[in-house]
Amino acid sequence: MRAAIVEAPGKVSVTTVEDPTPGRRDVVVKVASCGLCGTDLHILQGEFAPTLPIVPGHEFAGEIVAVGNDVTELAVGDKVAVDPSLHCHECRYCRSGRGNLCDNWAAIGVTVPGGAAEFAVAPVANCVKLPDHMDVTDAALIEPLSCAVRGYDVLKSNLGSEVLIYGSGTMGLMMLELAKRTGAASVEVLDINAQRLETAKLLGCTGAAARAEEFDRPGGWDVVIDATGNAGAIQDGLGRVAKGGTFLQFGVADYATTAVIEPYRIYNQEITITGSMAVLHSYERAAALFASGVLDPAVFISDRLPLEQYPQAIDQFKAGVGRKIVVQP
Repeated sequence: MRAAIVEAPGKVSVTTVEDPTPGRRDVVVKVASCGLCGTDLHILQGEFAPTLPIVPGHEFAGEIVAVGNDVTELAVGDKVAVDPSLHCHECRYCRSGRGNLCDNWAAIGVTVPGGAAEFAVAPVANCVKLPDHMDVTDAALIEPLSCAVRGYDVLKSNLGSEVLIYGSGTMGLMMLELAKRTGAASVEVLDINAQRLETAKLLGCTGAAARAEEFDRPGGWDVVIDATGNAGAIQDGLGRVAKGGTFLQFGVADYATTAVIEPYRIYNQEITITGSMAVLHSYERAAALFASGVLDPAVFISDRLPLEQYPQAIDQFKAGVGRKIVVQP
């Protein structure tokens, strides 16, 4: 089969590899679409993935074409989306229900071959069957949506919150859509990419700007979300949190990124600084939300490229052109 391979830091190609075979509790999925995200850039930089080469792709969906001997829950022909999380179920975090913090954390497309290929193997337990009405080529959006759902689980937002989101890429826009549905009084979005800001406006944000000073919020925002991973945005956002408010680090920053906090202000104004790591008990809910129409794929997916153009797709994503980019074998 054909697959994208990150061979070494900075080097990616598309080549022929062996077809996968399922273990006794695995399925083989014929990939219909595979999304690109910031994690893929980190893998290309030599971060996250413990060893290279690796077939990337942790946002994918498709049709089951083979099942292991002990698989009874799903069958050949079923359309599924795949939760990439691979928890050990043995460490203290897994045993306490915090598998996303697993000491032996692994993921399809990060530590084992993923969905940037014609076929991918996944444990049957990680597969969510999709309803007949859903276009499986859109379902790569479910994984990033499940991360956004996890983010809102962490936030535990109060009704009527004033929300500020840094970044109007895929994740920022998903956080916008969920903020609207979790009772936010206002949702304002910041981005230096004017084209992406237009999409935020299309989706009904309260305001869109390149700099927070353009908004009249002298007291700050109840909830500030960084969906960029950019050091400058993070530092600015930490200073925009209102008294009693929360800052959520949602974007994936480089390992070396740092920010300065003001401990007295955090104490004196009861500010919460928290993070949200990947997927936790949120994938099935994201699939249900997606099936209900919470996102418009035509808005979120800007580019659909053939698998053979994976290197070009990565370059386009790195350049910040478009919104969600998916490759389709």
